[in-house]
Amino acid sequence: MAAPDELFCWEGDFGLPSVSPDCLVVLAYAQFAGAPLKLRKICNPWRSPGGSLPSLRTNQKETLSRPSDIIIHLRKQKYNADFDLSAKEGADSLAFISLMEEKLVPAMIYTFWVEPKNYVDVTRRWYAEHMPFPLNFFLPGRMQRQQLEKLRLLRGDELLEAGEELEKELYHDATECMNLLSQRLGSQKFFFGDSPSSLDAYVFGHLAPILKTKLPNGRLQQHLKCLDNLSGFCTNILLLYFPRDGRESFSQKTSPPPEGGDFDHVPNKRRKQFLSALVALGAMLSYALLTGMVSIEHIQQQALEEPPDLQDMEPHEHQEQGDG
Repeated sequence: MAAPDELFCWEGDFGLPSVSPDCLVVLAYAQFAGAPLKLRKICNPWRSPGGSLPSLRTNQKETLSRPSDIIIHLRKQKYNADFDLSAKEGADSLAFISLMEEKLVPAMIYTFWVEPKNYVDVTRRWYAEHMPFPLNFFLPGRMQRQQLEKLRLLRGDELLEAGEELEKELYHDATECMNLLSQRLGSQKFFFGDSPSSLDAYVFGHLAPILKTKLPNGRLQQHLKCLDNLSGFCTNILLLYFPRDGRESFSQKTSPPPEGGDFDHVPNKRRKQFLSALVALGAMLSYALLTGMVSIEHIQQQALEEPPDLQDMEPHEHQEQGDG
């Protein structure tokens, strides 16, 4: 029997199985289709086979990172949550997914990654607290820049700047999208009847973080909570397919996660901290040398007169950094 595919995704919090919308889409679809994946929840994207999350490593050692590519792969493996959809329902599903990408996703990026208080108090803080040192110092900022670039691409404006006018336009589009989704769902349990499909996975993956994350500026959340059927839709999926994540997210705060940082397997805590400090020091010294902030002058005779312990310090430091 072939080994199961491995899915790497961000850890969960706020009562969600993952804090990432893309990871939630893949997790939900895998649950709906009954795909037997080996799940690895981590907080260091560099430990995933693709260098980003989500990331699927197939039993053929192929790596997939886009949710759509992962879903297509699962369908090829006979795990198809859309098997019972008619041609019209399939077309409707693609249309609503495209609508969310155009109308809802930009507002989500703005809400979590651009709006100042939300980004500083929630998004950046969460990733900084959960990522291993020293990645937590620079990866959240890099992720924010990537999200801003994605927002500009979605809006088709390379010079896009944050502001009240942009915020108003994005939130208008997002609320309009949620209203259309609410109308399509109606009183049904799922969008196409009693069985969930890929559309349900996409809607859940994007709406659940809006519903569950506690944000200082929660305009989208307030509107979503006014749509009882969509709010209930997200809550029902959490109860039916991810019933333990509320308790798991609490236990993760009280005990260290099994998939930790790069230095978590070092037995001595002081040694781990020392190695981390050396890595950070080396990065700062390299940056200073490359930018010309610090220069090295070659001194011939004076170097021979230095005390032996000072002569030996530099090569010894490089050796320790290499060990780190």
